[in-house]
Amino acid sequence: MKRRQFLRNSICAALGGAGLYSALGNLRMVQAAANAYGPTRFDDYKALVCVFLFGGNDSLNMIVPRDDGHYQQYRSARATLAVEHSRLLPLSPQAGGGASDGADYGLQACTTDEDPIGMGGLQGLFNNGQAAVLGNVGTLIRPTSKADYLNHAVELPPQLFSHNDQQQYWQVSRTGEGRNFGWAGHIADLLRDANPDAFIPMSVSLNFESILQRARNAGQYVIGGGGPRPFSRFEWDDDSRRAFLAMMAPGAQPHVFGRSYAASFRRARENAAAVETALEASTPLQTAFPNSDLGEQLQMVARLIKVREVLGLKRQVYFVSMGGFDHHDRLLSEQPALLARLSQAMTAFHAATGELGVADKVTAFTASDFGRTLSSNGDGSDHGWGGHHFIVGGAVRGGRFFGTMPTLVNGGDDDAGWGQIIPTTPVDLYASTLAKWFGVGDSELDLIFPNLPNFSPRRDLGFMG
Repeated sequence: MKRRQFLRNSICAALGGAGLYSALGNLRMVQAAANAYGPTRFDDYKALVCVFLFGGNDSLNMIVPRDDGHYQQYRSARATLAVEHSRLLPLSPQAGGGASDGADYGLQACTTDEDPIGMGGLQGLFNNGQAAVLGNVGTLIRPTSKADYLNHAVELPPQLFSHNDQQQYWQVSRTGEGRNFGWAGHIADLLRDANPDAFIPMSVSLNFESILQRARNAGQYVIGGGGPRPFSRFEWDDDSRRAFLAMMAPGAQPHVFGRSYAASFRRARENAAAVETALEASTPLQTAFPNSDLGEQLQMVARLIKVREVLGLKRQVYFVSMGGFDHHDRLLSEQPALLARLSQAMTAFHAATGELGVADKVTAFTASDFGRTLSSNGDGSDHGWGGHHFIVGGAVRGGRFFGTMPTLVNGGDDDAGWGQIIPTTPVDLYASTLAKWFGVGDSELDLIFPNLPNFSPRRDLGFMG
């Protein structure tokens, strides 16, 4: 039986049990996949790469106004956290691509004597039209004003300002039914036939399972930055290995759960062997990557993209991450090094996609728990809400600002209180714009992002070409 036929049969059988969606929604998803997203639907390759910044990046110190009026406003609001004007790298938007507030913006340079590059890479990508900035993005259920927030007039995402809850909500973008599955997982379920003869799933995560890619039916492949990981102690102990493999042999398990686990284990070993063989047979990349954890992860993503045809892949979603952004203190001393690593790794990755001839087929985008407070707590900032993000790739309408930049005034119209900036762009619109470019039809977006109609008629922010 063909892999695609097995998957189709599996999801149809799953309709008899507890569904990911309502019964109607689940049937619509299956029908959409069968009718519009069959194995011949895509004749090109596309990949999305989520770069998640765990801890809540203070993007107000990453992208900073430079013109006198807006900079003085920023400096007054940030107080002890303000980046010196001389430490800003100018962003030069293309004609008509300036920020909504009319301000000139720059990136915190993040350079030192030991690191003269800093954020110069992302500055160059933006100024050369290969990267865009999306301003003030955050988790929302419906448009929310300051009055709405203070008067409890609209439904809000659960447990605002909580790391774990906002990390999850950012990646699932829904409450109620289906909240345990990520929006990229929903995409993988919908487009499950896009890779009909693939050796590994559409969703690939580096180092650990991601919520973003968790799906009802589609699998998720986890790989280390250095390649497929060994399967515990039995991989190097002969006696343990023989005993365990005997337990995992087909038909050796008396219980259905044991058989299911054994089948998953055998499939994981087969996937690892296929990936390892493909990587070993591939010639090395010429692009140099920085010696950092994120650099290693993105280098592995580039290597996997290089062997995409060997692995039978036309659509892929990757999840990579870096941590350390929870700067309640030491913001000015610690954040610059993290931003420099982010910039250098994303710049190298974009260069690698150019080397591979797929720069316009691969889009990388940043995400984080939340933004941070505009106000200072003395040496750092606290848990906020809206924040700015980068989208990088050859298909991006780069050199432009998208979304609405907030007013940087403590207690102003965009401040929910304590300097927590209310988002003006929901994650739903950010993600739906990426999903449309990836190949999801407009009529299926509401299945993946059930809150999207609340922001009607906007369904596409326009940052993808």
